[in-house]
Amino acid sequence: MTEPRPPEGEGPAPAATSVVIAFRLNGRRVETLAPVRLTAAELLRDQLGLTGTKVSCGIQVCGACTVLVDGAPASSCCLLAVDLDGTEVVTVEGLAQGRELHPVQEAFAAANALQCGYCTPGFVMMTVALLAADPRPDRAAVREWLDGNLCRCTGYAPIETAVILAAERTAP
Repeated sequence: MTEPRPPEGEGPAPAATSVVIAFRLNGRRVETLAPVRLTAAELLRDQLGLTGTKVSCGIQVCGACTVLVDGAPASSCCLLAVDLDGTEVVTVEGLAQGRELHPVQEAFAAANALQCGYCTPGFVMMTVALLAADPRPDRAAVREWLDGNLCRCTGYAPIETAVILAAERTAP
């Protein structure tokens, strides 16, 4: 026996392919149409032109795509853009004040923790989140916090040094 079909024009509505989302991005309100399968990284990079957020692995393993969503680090490569609706998002571009770099960005430059720079935005964003949670981390805490971020160039020592330097410069 087959299920009865609803009369023509009735039944479930077709699934939406795009939705309007509104959120705060680097301190400014953004409202945009986002396809439901678009990732946050694709929205930020391709639609909004914020290319500081990098995509490397695409599977939430390397940390290059890290942004802050409501103050917490998030892998934008696996987060859907529609999930940004109603949130506060900060990207690496949102840290500097005009031409003045954020203290974490300055510390990464001072400690030569940049190398090729591809992973740097993710490390910087994770560091900002770490220092918000623990203004005076030791090296073990830094290593644990940054464990999900990968770098092929620096050997991690300059990155650890940059985080400690940033903590020294910003701690109350």
